[in-house]
Amino acid sequence: MAKVELKQPIVAAIAEDVKDAQSVVIVDYRGLTVAQDTELRKQLREAGIIYKVCKNTMMKRAFEGTEFEGLAQYLEGPSAMAVSKDDATAPARILCKFAKDADKLEVKAGVVEGKVYDEAGVKALSTIPSREELLSKLLGSIQSPIANFARVIKQIAENGGAVAENAEAAVEAPVEEAPAETPVEAEVTEAPAEEAAETTAE
Repeated sequence: MAKVELKQPIVAAIAEDVKDAQSVVIVDYRGLTVAQDTELRKQLREAGIIYKVCKNTMMKRAFEGTEFEGLAQYLEGPSAMAVSKDDATAPARILCKFAKDADKLEVKAGVVEGKVYDEAGVKALSTIPSREELLSKLLGSIQSPIANFARVIKQIAENGGAVAENAEAAVEAPVEEAPAETPVEAEVTEAPAEEAAETTAE
């Protein structure tokens, strides 16, 4: 069997891996210990990321005619590719974070949502939160005003209820009648009998 025929299934497999991918990041894995390589693969696998060590010639052929063709210029030396079909920034985020402790891992370049990024660009993308984190923050920011509004409404309801009870009690309480005013009797000054007699005599 010709070498071309042997390579064709490998190229087809790589092409299938990157089909409909949100992002592909290329790394140089030389120098990683077996334990580090195992841990890296575990983290990528748990995030749903395809991670494969491939020959540069195979990847170049698989990338031809696709949005990942721009990665060909970075395919020198040992290379591995990390492919995500769901979270565009996940490969960059996991690989760059892992490289902080495993300095032998070198990020070469990547394509994220159709755009080619060099090493610096991939590192910049690695700081973008995951979709889940962004949705969580968005949900939190939406819920916060709603929660505050609900608390205010509750307080108004509680205070309003107290006011209503007081008002109802006031209405039901008997109204005390004001005491009737005592009519002011005209003062009649009667002259003493003796004075009256003297007045008559005169």
